[in-house]
This record gives sequence, C-alpha cells and structure tokens, in this order.
Amino acid sequence: MVLYASNNFKVGLKILFEQQPCSIESVEFVKPGKGQVFSRVKLRKLLTGQLIEKTFRATDTLLRANVVDITLMYIYSDQKIWYFMNRSTFDQIGIDQNIMQDKYKWLVEQNDYVITLWNDRPISVLVSNFVNLQVISEVSSFSLDTVMSNNRKKLSKLSTGHIIQVPLFIKIGDVVKVDTRTGNYISRVNK
Repeated sequence: MVLYASNNFKVGLKILFEQQPCSIESVEFVKPGKGQVFSRVKLRKLLTGQLIEKTFRATDTLLRANVVDITLMYIYSDQKIWYFMNRSTFDQIGIDQNIMQDKYKWLVEQNDYVITLWNDRPISVLVSNFVNLQVISEVSSFSLDTVMSNNRKKLSKLSTGHIIQVPLFIKIGDVVKVDTRTGNYISRVNK
C-alpha cells in the first residue's frame, strides 16, 4: 500500500480517489501569502472518463491505484466480447461492450493496443487518434450534397465494418485515414 502526499503529485500518476482509479492530468502548487500551501489538481476518473478538479492541502495523502497498462494484440470478436492476446504468453483477455464502448469500430485484427487494467481487470482500451483502413464497398451510389457543391460525399464501408462519408473520388480498395475521435475521413493514404 503506497501513499502519495499531495506535494508529490505529478502528471500521469494513478491514484485512488473516492474508491475509483484516477489519473492526474494537471497539478498546480499554490503558495498563498497567508495560510498553508495547497495543490489544485485535475483528475480523470479512469472508469468513466469524467474530469474533476479538486484542491488538496499539503498534508493530504492518497493511495496509489493498482493500474497497469499492457500491450495486447487484438485477435477476434463475437460481437459481444472482443478478445486480445499477449504475444509472449498467449494469455487472452475478453473485453465486453461496456468497456469497449464504440472503440470496436477502429480495431484491426493482429494490431497491438494498450489495455488498462485495474486490479487485473480491464477498464479501458486505447485506440490511436488516427487509423488507416481499407474501403471494401460503397454503401450508397448517390452523393450527399452539402452547402458547397465541390464538397460532395458518399457513404463507404471500411474493412472494420464501419460506414463513413468519403469524397466521391475514393474507390473500393483505397486506404483512407480516419480520425477515431470523430469518425471523420481525413485523407487518402498513398500506397
């Protein structure tokens, strides 16, 4: 059981706050003219993703959270559970929909992903901000008109099964760069 004093807080530290694992996003140490030194801390709850701000006195302590990041290879899904494997031990971990949320749209078989474990239980999957995926089919042959006529788009299905809007010049077999945070097309990737 490791305790951290508030004057030892630093960005990236994983601690237990209100019985939940949290990651410290920012720390500001304040020395007022009168009174005790205190710390303004932004914490991200790892289970919910909620960002909270909290002030700690110099005498406050928090427990270290048993949080570990491991790199695992995505192998397959049965649409309810997504399975990842450790490349060296061949151990498998199944992650359900509550933890995956909508990140499954960007998983590519045989690629490595960072899985965060709390007390040996998976609590999150880290997907990179951008991913390159192949267009496997066109869902619509008509174009989606926007305000500007030169910004016409169509719907295309990617190799992961997700459907996005792409420009009309994108063909089946092209590889496109997609922003996983918004689900938007970014650019065509040169082969």
